[in-house]
Amino acid sequence: MIGRRAFIALIGGAAAWPRAARAQQPGRLPTIGFVGATPYSQSQWTAAFVQRLKELGWIEGRTAAIEYRFAEGRSDRFSEIAAEFVRLKVDVIVTPGGATLAMKQATSTIPIVFAAASDPVGSGLVDSLVRPGGNVTGLSNQNADIAGKRLELLREIVPGMRRLAILTNTAYSGSTQVVHQVEVAAQALGLEAATFGVTQASDIVPAFAALRGRTDALYVVNDPLLTSNGIRINILAAAARLPTCLGLRDVVEAGGLMSYGSNFSALYARTAEYVDKILRGTKPGDIPIEQPTKFELVVNLTTANALGLTIPESFLARADDVIE
Repeated sequence: MIGRRAFIALIGGAAAWPRAARAQQPGRLPTIGFVGATPYSQSQWTAAFVQRLKELGWIEGRTAAIEYRFAEGRSDRFSEIAAEFVRLKVDVIVTPGGATLAMKQATSTIPIVFAAASDPVGSGLVDSLVRPGGNVTGLSNQNADIAGKRLELLREIVPGMRRLAILTNTAYSGSTQVVHQVEVAAQALGLEAATFGVTQASDIVPAFAALRGRTDALYVVNDPLLTSNGIRINILAAAARLPTCLGLRDVVEAGGLMSYGSNFSALYARTAEYVDKILRGTKPGDIPIEQPTKFELVVNLTTANALGLTIPESFLARADDVIE
């Protein structure tokens, strides 16, 4: 749990009291339950969320309270956190995509907003994108939909690639469709693909030992466990001299090779707007699921040079960000 001191510089200041805050019983502020993987792996996303809340008039300790809980890379923690939020009677729960199902199973009345779900309809989180229904709404990152595009981009900068390793958390249901899409794309590109599953942080090193010498590149499937262990994965990949294909720019900034996907800081800022609507009285089931309109291509040139890869100028020109 992160105390409010960690964000005091960010969320200090004054703003008008939202109507929903004034309507609360004396002594109780509207309370947001915020779920994350680790406080460090998503600090930028959390900051973006809190900053946007501040702009909308929800200031921690003044007009709203935020209860932060982090799973620390353990998916089983999500159910514990969900039960705790129900006991605390929070007014709305904010989750990454991977925690949403656990929250939904714990409550059908507390509004839930997911910041980045891969396939919200297919995974059963909502009835439809236009009218989610129930107590769940949020934003999709379309992770499964763009899995094939990521692999095509990786192939451009690793032209000699013939074998692909897919690293995934098999305990995370949202990864199943992504892995399927990667396998389909690999087959279309004539690649031999092998999936290596983990369920906890201690499985990552053995997984690398198993894939060593059996692959030319590594596709890492986003989920709270692997995201929170991004630096460890980058170090292991560098030691094995493996190019990595990722879904988050944050992991590329920390030494990964390339990513293609949504800007998660922007998604979390937009999530704050969903929370604002709910705290002001809108039912979550009436707020449509939003899909990203832009995906970012980020490449780490320092990592490419260390791997002996020459990135085509045409590829660098298309990148939204080149890290040197």
